[in-house]
Amino acid sequence: SWIKRINAMADEGHENGTSNGEVPEIELIIKASTIDGRRKGACLFCQEYFMDLYLLAELKTISLKVTTVDMQKPPPDFRTNFQATPPPILIDGGDAILENEKIERHIMKNIPGGHNLFIQDKEVATLVENLFSKLKLLLLNAKEKDKDPKSSSLMAHLRKIDEHLGRKGTRFLTGDTMCCFDCELMPRLQHIRVAGKYFADFEIPETLVHLWRYMHHMYRLDAFLQSCPADQDIINHYKLQQSMKMKKHEELETPTFTTSIPIEVNDD
Repeated sequence: SWIKRINAMADEGHENGTSNGEVPEIELIIKASTIDGRRKGACLFCQEYFMDLYLLAELKTISLKVTTVDMQKPPPDFRTNFQATPPPILIDGGDAILENEKIERHIMKNIPGGHNLFIQDKEVATLVENLFSKLKLLLLNAKEKDKDPKSSSLMAHLRKIDEHLGRKGTRFLTGDTMCCFDCELMPRLQHIRVAGKYFADFEIPETLVHLWRYMHHMYRLDAFLQSCPADQDIINHYKLQQSMKMKKHEELETPTFTTSIPIEVNDD
């Protein structure tokens, strides 16, 4: 079988009671690593929906199965079923939902408990949605040897997020419980942290204490840790975009996951 399963639940206790027909089984198909074709790949939308669904599985409103597919060598039955459609793909009761916006809508409207994740907050929506383009600009400038990434729009944007978290005073973006915006933001912050450092020697300043505190809390959540790609996969994701080759020793490296925090954080 082409299915490579990731055990989405942190322990077997989450699985108990989910096979009696009362709790729907949801399958999320995500891109596999571009290095080994098996582990989780560095797809932002795949991780975002993995986190959304993981939170619902923790609440036992669904049973979650996560499947990785190697898009460099997609298996014949995947091609038969989905043709050239890249993951993420959501399977719910035999229905396949293929586009990102439709997947979000389906989680919100059709999956038990999903509506609780989707909060209306225009300010936060703007903070999150414009962030990724700033990373792409940073990487482009680094490739063209523009030597001043510190004054970039990315830094200003991170400062805005830090200020928002400082004003809010809560653990997450909109309150003390996670919502869809956190599942969107944190994978992007991880890409900024790992790829920004590798390609542009960019680091999130220690002075952004509210942002680091936020990341500290996220790094302790199973929903993030179980869905997070390895540093090597994040780096290779951008190397492929820039037509750079992975070095042999990088392909053979044991996967590492950057989750350290450079400042002291009180767990209050």
